[in-house]
Amino acid sequence: MSQAASPGADAPITDTLGRAFGVDVGGSGIKGGIVDLDTGELVGDRFKVLTPQPSTPAAVAAGIKEVVDHFSWDGPVGVTLPSVVSGGVVKTAANIDKGWIGSDPYALLAGVLGDRPLAVLNDADAAGMAEDAYGAGRDAKGMVMLLTFGTGIGSAILFHGKLLPNTELGHMEVGGKEAEHQASSKIKEDNDWSYEKWAGHVSNVLTAYENLFWPDLFIAGGGISRKAHKWIPHLTNRTPVVPATLQNTAGIVGAAMAVGARLRV
Repeated sequence: MSQAASPGADAPITDTLGRAFGVDVGGSGIKGGIVDLDTGELVGDRFKVLTPQPSTPAAVAAGIKEVVDHFSWDGPVGVTLPSVVSGGVVKTAANIDKGWIGSDPYALLAGVLGDRPLAVLNDADAAGMAEDAYGAGRDAKGMVMLLTFGTGIGSAILFHGKLLPNTELGHMEVGGKEAEHQASSKIKEDNDWSYEKWAGHVSNVLTAYENLFWPDLFIAGGGISRKAHKWIPHLTNRTPVVPATLQNTAGIVGAAMAVGARLRV
């Protein structure tokens, strides 16, 4: 399992069966489930509610409570947000209400979930933790970088299982232009590019990342990873690239891992 706990952390927090609960908050849905942290698998089905509109902190917190209560779960809960979370404060808000910025998600969630262990982290970081521990990166060594190609480009970096949080590499300039403005899957769709043409732009971005970080493996996530056979063979960067394997459960699993490991960013 990923060693994602913060320095000096105590023993992992789980229920008596080694399980924790993960909630993945997105722009359209809030989904969650019970996760077996020995296997990285969901215990039973996941449950999803629509993200309220407007997606204010109070409204989303109520949705998170609904998901948790559906399972009558009273143990530790980890939550992902499409946000940078640093020092226990939400710093950005992508696809959720801007009222999240500057909020304390721990106090907010404690108000609806009560006194229990909580963890809140960026959604791409959670997915990266899950893929590194249980998915496409489980046998990889060294530095693993997850990139989610969607409306933008999310990123997560793990070194021997340790998370470097909030990297936001989609906003890095590559050739004078933000990476996600030239290599997201949305850009491919907007320009009606072939997979081969789009792969050329992705290669440029990956080359810039590997020149700075020298990762041992890239994991490609996002919906377009399901068509990996159509574009990964066209990539020309030097670092191996493999498609993510956990798909829609990665955020849930990573959120549960985070609270299980007492992660606090």
